[in-house]
Amino acid sequence: MPTSTRIENQHLSIEVSSLGAEMQSATTRDGANWLWNGNAAFWTGRSPVLFPIVGKTPDDTLLVDGRSYSMAQHGFARRREFTLEAASATTCRYRLEASAETRAVYPFDFGLSVEHSLDGPALTIAATVENGGETPMPFGLGFHPAFLWPLPGGEGRPHVVTLDNGAEPLRQPLENGLLSQVRDPSPFDKGRLLLAHDLFEHDALVFPEGAGDGLTYAAEGGPALRFHFEALPNLALWTKPGAPFLCVEPWQGTAAEYGGARELKDRPYTTTLPAGESRRFAFTVTFPA
Repeated sequence: MPTSTRIENQHLSIEVSSLGAEMQSATTRDGANWLWNGNAAFWTGRSPVLFPIVGKTPDDTLLVDGRSYSMAQHGFARRREFTLEAASATTCRYRLEASAETRAVYPFDFGLSVEHSLDGPALTIAATVENGGETPMPFGLGFHPAFLWPLPGGEGRPHVVTLDNGAEPLRQPLENGLLSQVRDPSPFDKGRLLLAHDLFEHDALVFPEGAGDGLTYAAEGGPALRFHFEALPNLALWTKPGAPFLCVEPWQGTAAEYGGARELKDRPYTTTLPAGESRRFAFTVTFPA
């Protein structure tokens, strides 16, 4: 059975489950929980870590060196039990390693460590991927945290996402969960996107390039969450229309393209890690103090 670890300081209290190393709650000192609660009526996820792929594969089948493997959307890490590797009052680190079970669907000797750490009102979630094998290892890595919409204290206010770089990145639509090979005009206006549920009638808003390394998700004139991304160049925003949450998803790697390459190493923005090396990916979210 999954267990959980709580870390906290004077600003924040965070609970993390051993199942998927997934954050379960993010509570500020005023008692407000800013994270989606996983209500199955909409979506059971809360803050899954996506590995070894982000998004879908054609027919839920992944090709590695021409060989087919069964792989569900967003990979298997979010459904696996992690081991608590280290914990302190303000930090916890969980780890998942390759096993006979994972090698049957992903033939690599990986290590995946997920660390949650607090610094004042800021939470950093970092994933470190290691290649313990003797051959290059392709993978995708992403984060999928869901925060309340409306934000606590922001009820009745318009909500906006504002990119730090003021850009208007092109959107790449999804077709049955796979990325279209066309790009649509940006819904951002000088870095600003006014949120509305009808934006998500055709699935997530995916911005493969140009969204930058930081943004703010806020209720206008009210509370705000500020994000910074490290080695995560792809961005998606997602909710189910009418659901009371917004996912702010920084990725390295995306879904396969519709009609595109089926090999894992040829998927858009795939990382190929040399034998014996590791790579770190992280995001920081700063809550109202």
